[in-house]
Amino acid sequence: MRLYIAEKPSLGRAIAEVLPRPHKKEEGCIRLGNGDVVTWCIGHVLEQADPEAYNPAYKKWQLDHLPIVPSEWQLQPKTKTRKQLTVLRKLVKQADELVHAGDPDREGQLLVDEVIDYLKVSEQKRRNMKRLLVSDLNASAVKRALESMRDNREFIPLSVSALARSRADWLYGINLTRAWTIKGQQAGNRGVLSVGRVQTPVLGIVVRRDEEIRDFVSRPFFEVRAAIHLSEGAPLSFYAKWKPSDACEPHQDEDGRVLNRRLAENVASRINQQQAEVTEFQQKPGKQRAPLPYNLSALQIDAAKALSLSAKQVLDACQNLYEKYQLITYPRSDCRYLPVEHHRQAAQIFAGIKSVVNDSGEWFSHVDKNRKSSAFNDAKTGAHHAIIPTEKCLSGSLPPTEFKVYRLIARQYLMQFCGPYEYVDTHVELRISGGQFIAKERVTSVLGWKSLLPQKSSDKGGDNDRVAATGLPPLQVGQTLWSGTPIVDAKQTEPPKHFTDASLLAAMTGIGRFVKDSNLKKILKDTDGLGTEATRASIIELLFKRKFLQRVGKSIQATDTGRQLIAVLPDQCSEADMTAQWEKQLNDISEGQGSYQQFMTPLHQQLDALVMSARATKMPAMAGLNTSKEQRKPTGRKKTYRRRQKGTGKSSASTAQK
Repeated sequence: MRLYIAEKPSLGRAIAEVLPRPHKKEEGCIRLGNGDVVTWCIGHVLEQADPEAYNPAYKKWQLDHLPIVPSEWQLQPKTKTRKQLTVLRKLVKQADELVHAGDPDREGQLLVDEVIDYLKVSEQKRRNMKRLLVSDLNASAVKRALESMRDNREFIPLSVSALARSRADWLYGINLTRAWTIKGQQAGNRGVLSVGRVQTPVLGIVVRRDEEIRDFVSRPFFEVRAAIHLSEGAPLSFYAKWKPSDACEPHQDEDGRVLNRRLAENVASRINQQQAEVTEFQQKPGKQRAPLPYNLSALQIDAAKALSLSAKQVLDACQNLYEKYQLITYPRSDCRYLPVEHHRQAAQIFAGIKSVVNDSGEWFSHVDKNRKSSAFNDAKTGAHHAIIPTEKCLSGSLPPTEFKVYRLIARQYLMQFCGPYEYVDTHVELRISGGQFIAKERVTSVLGWKSLLPQKSSDKGGDNDRVAATGLPPLQVGQTLWSGTPIVDAKQTEPPKHFTDASLLAAMTGIGRFVKDSNLKKILKDTDGLGTEATRASIIELLFKRKFLQRVGKSIQATDTGRQLIAVLPDQCSEADMTAQWEKQLNDISEGQGSYQQFMTPLHQQLDALVMSARATKMPAMAGLNTSKEQRKPTGRKKTYRRRQKGTGKSSASTAQK
């Protein structure tokens, strides 16, 4: 008997739907006509054991117990899914062959692998186990996946990476949350000071941004624009901006802005009604390829900007589109590429899009189904691929949020079948009374994939949008023009902006910008970030739930509680460097370029040092620290640590730990 083990019932039903009939529904499984069986986990059916499972004394929170580091790790059945684990135990024993059908990501890989380990499956069954990668719950896609199953051993690195992450989160969260909570209680605080490997650096980023804004002092700065005419007495043609020389550096800030009004006014008086010589003129055509299809973070960022949706709202909508409506592929993907063979499905996917987006006719007037963008690349797809529409046609209608999110996904997919955006960049340099002035402009020649976007009033970029729509005139080096009455623009420096859903997600995704260690910056990729595609939304929501973050209009700001927590923690806990390094190492493990021991050994050393630091810290009085109900009464019970991630079917190893 072949046993298919899916991650959740919806996936199990989708697999069974295309397998031999008649089907017999039994407790926790579906028996097929040929004797095979499809069963499922219900998210994680196992979880990391609580500290008191290793030693009953650990139920009481004491500094003397820390750090708690299990010598042999233990998993325990989750109470709510214990019944399904019993079903799995019986079926696994009966099966001759196993098929792993967890979700196509590292968490989905571990979820089924850990059940196989826990049930002590024989080595022979493990060696023969297949991996079924389903990214689309529609029948045709499931059939294709069944025809191309792989050896589950290929995905061991993915599982090891998820295991390392789970244990690291447990170690970090359990030990540091206990350490700082106990120190806080000694200083008069009644609540739990939750510290996590990912959540605390995210909070630190927000707190530091708020402090930058609070401490910001605005300063005036000045820019000079020369009004350029093709000849004396001719109409205004364009503006050119003054580029200060090295001699002006004492009058500039670190961003090169001129702070001295008299200097700017002196430059303006010198170039008033003077000849202007063209010292450089360049016109360069350029092309810009379509942006890649979405992964989850990119979709959440665009949806926050365009639709003002939170990360969690986007994830929930995607989960519905995937499971309930089967209109998009697997949504928790961190990949933005597609297998080459997917290009053959374009016509059917186009039909699916037309059934959902009634006004998509204008989009399709710019689409060529034979075109193939660089997104179709087998070398850059792994266990899963980018989020795209499926072939399914919709007979009814979608809820408003799901429709808006689907529309974004569909538009981004169709861009892969459009031509490039084409433009001409013009660069002019002038010498006026010894000073250098520059004008730039970009003029669109072909909209290409941008035809699918709402069009702005002007396609041009640069300093001259307000002048003639014909763009900068053709000029020649050495040509003499005329500088008329200049303009001195008095401006004010502006503080950085508070984080929004979009910018905070972008910060978590491209964490290199917030890393201080220059050597670490060099090895981080643009996509290396805090957390994973599947966890970022829940981490942000967790910080709101714990009253560490708050919404002020569209901005996200730290609360007094969040600020005070970051103030008492060592910088190592609240800065991005350490966690960014960990995330890179976890990614390396998943790609077969790192090992479990290489990751865990230095982590143990770091943990020892952090616990010692907490012990030695003298906490300021914290009696007034505001905490949420969830944070009070640290009992050490399981619910203090674990919260089910709503709508995901998965549990975090520890919400206090992330």
